[in-house]
Amino acid sequence: MNQPDAITALYCRLSQEDALDGDSNSIINQKAILSKYAKDHQYQNPQFYIDDGWSGTNFERPSFKQMIQDIEDGKVKTVIVKDMSRLGRDYLKVGYFSEIFFPDNDVRLIAINDGVDSFKGDNDFTPFRNLFNDFYAKDTSKKIRAVFKSKGMSGEHLGGPPYGYMKNPQNKKQWIVDEPAAEVVRKIYDLCIDGKGPTQIAKILRKEKVLTVKAYYAQSKGSSLPDEPYSWNEQSVIKILERMEYIGCTANFKTYRKSYKLKKKLDNPKENWAVFYDTQEPIIAKEQWERVQELRQNKRRNTKTNKQGLFSGLIFCADCGSKLHFATCKQFDSSQDHYRCSKYKGNTGSCTVHFIRDETLKKIVLNQIFQITAMMYDNADEFFNLVTRQQLDEQEKEMQNKKKQMAKIQKRIVELDKIFKRIYEDDITGAISHERFLKLSAEYENEQKELQKQADEFQKETAEFDRQQIDFNQFRHIVQKYVGITELTPTVVNEFIKKIIVHAPDKSSGHRVQKIQIIFNFIGEFTPHDGFIPDKKEIPQEYL
Repeated sequence: MNQPDAITALYCRLSQEDALDGDSNSIINQKAILSKYAKDHQYQNPQFYIDDGWSGTNFERPSFKQMIQDIEDGKVKTVIVKDMSRLGRDYLKVGYFSEIFFPDNDVRLIAINDGVDSFKGDNDFTPFRNLFNDFYAKDTSKKIRAVFKSKGMSGEHLGGPPYGYMKNPQNKKQWIVDEPAAEVVRKIYDLCIDGKGPTQIAKILRKEKVLTVKAYYAQSKGSSLPDEPYSWNEQSVIKILERMEYIGCTANFKTYRKSYKLKKKLDNPKENWAVFYDTQEPIIAKEQWERVQELRQNKRRNTKTNKQGLFSGLIFCADCGSKLHFATCKQFDSSQDHYRCSKYKGNTGSCTVHFIRDETLKKIVLNQIFQITAMMYDNADEFFNLVTRQQLDEQEKEMQNKKKQMAKIQKRIVELDKIFKRIYEDDITGAISHERFLKLSAEYENEQKELQKQADEFQKETAEFDRQQIDFNQFRHIVQKYVGITELTPTVVNEFIKKIIVHAPDKSSGHRVQKIQIIFNFIGEFTPHDGFIPDKKEIPQEYL
């Protein structure tokens, strides 16, 4: 019998998988059974511990944890549950509590429907019941996952709408634009295109007193605002900049769990996502979203003087592929600002000098953009034909080189097949030792695998060339905004320029000639002129 002042814990639990049993596991049903049992057997000081809506695989349940704490404090001497599945559905953890923790704390465990009473000795069937309860949770989890999988693969939203959208009151499965929040989303994307990073964007939003996502939802529900309603941070901005849903699509299965027992969500590789387009009205144009992702990959950092180059993150070395860093200092005036290969390092690095002044590059880029906008404005069809011819010529040259390499690879693969046959015959006839045969065949097989891998890669590149098309209409839309442009801004640069490639200077002609390749968004490389020959006096002595 219990101590007079000891608590008799009557523990109830109900979750989604348990609710499938109907009313038999309802909280009301459990309370009625436990109350009657405690009264009939004269257990004193009964106290309910109830976890409603908690899975049996989760042992972080609030009331369960409180009960365990009360046991450790010596307040509880008896725990009564309807059956062992109420205690939990993880047979390892349930076994720990029933066979180790409760006995160590002199706690009597009673499971009414399972005939378990720890004071009457061990029940040999209890471990099997725990195992079956675990299987039930696993099977139910599989069924729930299958339902979610079916919904996700049909294009139905698996989660709630992100900031900027809300559920349609007439159709809860449909998202509609939440205009006040959508305006903030558009502003964040525009600021990114304007060259601002997430930290800078967060500062701007704080300064302009824009409500955070949490504060906006609180205001929408009529709840009190948090203590700091404008405290935007870098991570909040990044999440918005990375959400695909803003282009009007549904992206399901972006996260997963290793096991139904583990609650931690892991990022799913993008190839495992299920993406469905045009499922709701877009807030951000697809082209702008893709451009933002490119800019996010080429992150820009301010110099020690807190100054950022207009082309930082977009300019690369033609030889080593590294970025060209923006260089400036307090002693420089703006005409001395320049970009140099990050692997040059004053002729002590792994690359040669690739240098260009900021002012010079601005002139080149502005000149090309001006020419393009003028040509497009004068005769859009002729401009399109010219761009197409240039791209096709470049692709044809590259494809010819690829085909030559492909032919060599295929020829070598055929040769290796003949060599395999020859050394196999030599092994059979005893012309070479079997050990020698094994060594040679392994070497040739590895070579053939590597060649086949290269051949497959060339095949993919060839297929990619066939799929590539000039997105002329998107480029036309950008050009129309900037006809007659006279000044470069971060927004102009980011909308027009995808990449700038700087080559090493060529002095063979007696002049310093430097090739600059400008890769434009949507149309690729287009060169109205062949290069640029800067005045020698503009180049620092250390780079001559």
